[in-house]
Amino acid sequence: MISRTWRGVARPIEADNYIRHLQNDTFPQLSRISGFVSASILRRPTTLGVEFVIVTMWESMEAIRQFAGEPEDLAVVPPAVQAMMIEYDSKVTHYEVVNVFANGDS
Repeated sequence: MISRTWRGVARPIEADNYIRHLQNDTFPQLSRISGFVSASILRRPTTLGVEFVIVTMWESMEAIRQFAGEPEDLAVVPPAVQAMMIEYDSKVTHYEVVNVFANGDS
């Protein structure tokens, strides 16, 4: 499994709009891609704005390419999202998931 991580800082007034965009537009689009597993939104206030880290999980790099195209490490940031952001990463980071531990696992 592959984890795809992206970071951006939204204008405070746009933070809730960004979450709605993810829930209403991005995540439904991802759910239609074979090989997409899950997505998480991490959020924290900073002095600059509201920082988000978006973590998506995928079965393979090929599945990621169906979403991101080539090169697969370029961030997919639509114009509407760019307008909400103060700053954002232009590239994503991919990690091989070695282990997932859940409460109750031994």
